[in-house]
Amino acid sequence: MISRKTSFISLFFMFPLLLAGCAGESTETGTTETENGSEDQTQISFIHWRGEDKEVFNDIIAQFEDEFPEISVEMNIYPSEQYQATGQRMLTDGSTGDVFTSFPGAQFEAIANAGFFEDLSGEDFVDNFDESLITVGEKDGQQLALPYQLVFNMPVYNKGMFDELGLEVPKSWTEFQEMADTLLENDITPIAFPGADIGPNQFMNSMMMNNAPDEDIFEKLQNGEESLTNEWWVKTLEDFQLLEQNGYIQPDALGTSQDSAMAMVANEEAAMLATGSYHMASLLDLNPDLELDLMAPITVEESEAQYEGINTATFMLAVNSKSEKKEEAKEFIRFLSKPEIASQYANETGQHLTVNGVEYESEVLQNTAYWIDERKTRFQPRFLITNAQIEAAVLSSIENVLGGAEPMEAAEEAQQIVDENRE
Repeated sequence: MISRKTSFISLFFMFPLLLAGCAGESTETGTTETENGSEDQTQISFIHWRGEDKEVFNDIIAQFEDEFPEISVEMNIYPSEQYQATGQRMLTDGSTGDVFTSFPGAQFEAIANAGFFEDLSGEDFVDNFDESLITVGEKDGQQLALPYQLVFNMPVYNKGMFDELGLEVPKSWTEFQEMADTLLENDITPIAFPGADIGPNQFMNSMMMNNAPDEDIFEKLQNGEESLTNEWWVKTLEDFQLLEQNGYIQPDALGTSQDSAMAMVANEEAAMLATGSYHMASLLDLNPDLELDLMAPITVEESEAQYEGINTATFMLAVNSKSEKKEEAKEFIRFLSKPEIASQYANETGQHLTVNGVEYESEVLQNTAYWIDERKTRFQPRFLITNAQIEAAVLSSIENVLGGAEPMEAAEEAQQIVDENRE
């Protein structure tokens, strides 16, 4: 059963956002004029970060425009890191992002506090979503955004390889190390870690989920009740150090790109990819013969483990409160939430969704659907850090350890930043 966080603490430090270099990939599927030349077509702007979804969104947008010929959609796609840094700034005057997407956590809180979310609480299409999966888009009693994807942010692993080597999914930290040693003995890198562009953003969640099972741990960190120098975080950094020192992640992990890490798994040079379920479809595109599943490292003994994995309701659909085309924007979200359209998106992108009535046809989605109801997963801890500077300090402490720093030294340095950015 999925354990979900139903509310976020308020962001108390607005982080500066720069608009430098925000030229995204633009896909204009409609024009400002209809075929007969009249200028009665309304164009809406749709911005997001999922470049790998461009093709399916192009098709869905074409279907939308067929059904609503009076509305056209211009889609702009930005790299995820750039989107997190500049997304709020692009919404300021209402001319961009009539429909936009938001990450949970710091970005959601910042945009909410800036007043750029239109309240969707009374819209009929909200009922198209599983109400238990959209609470991360609520704030102060209002439904400000509607998470579209249900992602499992934990390593993807080569199940076929495990079966060939007689390996089972580890249930403890001891078993995890034994499994990794067996892989190394067979000249296989246990974990491909994309440190250059994704870093520890995803992998940190499953690495700490049982070291700090308290789901309020980062709220307590931000209000001064907890410290990164306490056992829960130092132990997490020590576990990362062990992965690096034992060769369980590839050499130069911090310099490895996402594409290179994915290629390692696709070529069966590595057994696991330290990202999440959202990369399963891309891995199968690279190597259709792979048999994949999900596996989070259990960093404690089996008797102490409270969680088996990580979930996130993300890719949060929203309407810009500054937009002059709110009704057209809402119509597009209503269209995306239709079960048949959501099913197309799910199966063509390899994503589990929060929409009711979605039919999963792809084998990989059917084979991993058991994670939704049968496994005890926890909402991604990183997204419960609502201060961007504190989030950056937490992630940097992991990178510093992977770069050779001692865990306590890295924790102390990060905690100093936390102290400087607390209220």
